[in-house]
Amino acid sequence: MTSEADPRRPRPPLWRRASTWVVVYGVALALIAFWPQPVDSGADRLLGVISRVFPILTYQRIEFGSNILLFVPLGVGLALLLRRARYLVMPVALLVSLTIESVQALFLADRTPSVHDIIANVSGAALGLVAVAVLDARRRRRTRHTRFAQRREPTMEL
Repeated sequence: MTSEADPRRPRPPLWRRASTWVVVYGVALALIAFWPQPVDSGADRLLGVISRVFPILTYQRIEFGSNILLFVPLGVGLALLLRRARYLVMPVALLVSLTIESVQALFLADRTPSVHDIIANVSGAALGLVAVAVLDARRRRRTRHTRFAQRREPTMEL
């Protein structure tokens, strides 16, 4: 039951609503995705040092991992907003990623759209969705276990 359906239950403050955080995240994502220059354009020296210290961390791997991490909050936020329609999280994530890459290809000359970015973005959203599903399942199992334990009558065994 949502707080809108139950007038006795007060609405949570704005900062505690998933919808607020999805909007904040959406603004941050739009700034990152549609910034005219690549957001890592000033980090060449740092990325070079990281790659020299940890040779396995090439620029491509760092970028791929960053794209995964960038979309985890989208998966979490959509999973929290669409509790009864979580099957929509992945198509929405794919649509958002395709939109970003298309806008970059058509309108942002300094940006490089990539199929790898789409794969990483959707993978990040999937991780967020799975994290919420796992935490929900754990919470439901714990709640069921607590209710069952409370219903059991204590017995005295001799």
